[in-house]
Amino acid sequence: MSKKTREDSGQNSSHAQHSTPVRRLYFLLGWFFFGVGAVGAVVPGLPTTPFMLLALWAFSKCSQRFHDWLYAHPTFGPPLQQWRSHRTIPLRAKLLAVTMMTLSFVYLAFFTDISVWIKLLIAMVMLYGAVFILSKPSRAPDRGTRPLSDGSG
Repeated sequence: MSKKTREDSGQNSSHAQHSTPVRRLYFLLGWFFFGVGAVGAVVPGLPTTPFMLLALWAFSKCSQRFHDWLYAHPTFGPPLQQWRSHRTIPLRAKLLAVTMMTLSFVYLAFFTDISVWIKLLIAMVMLYGAVFILSKPSRAPDRGTRPLSDGSG
């Protein structure tokens, strides 16, 4: 990715601002998140893109090389590029995420002895996550469509 492309996409070179131990921590986090996301690519119910977004963020703090590698990766790169460009979440990912949150909460609510207050807290966090996910578009806007308003009133 060229310097101009990084600037256009909102990528900064914050990795140069961190000390070596902090950069190592970000590097390890990046690979941890990448590993979990890669497992999510083959294990049903485990999401991939959120972990890849976290990996991309961690790599942006420590290694432009690995950030660019992940961003341009043939398998994992396109969803990251769609998120950065259009803030989209594919419909399949939305359905899977909300379904897994619902199933997890049903299990938590009926098959565990966790305090009611903890269950309510978890329900609120899951609800916030579901609302966030569902509020994002599922597809990038068509290039041939015009904006709804031209701003002229």
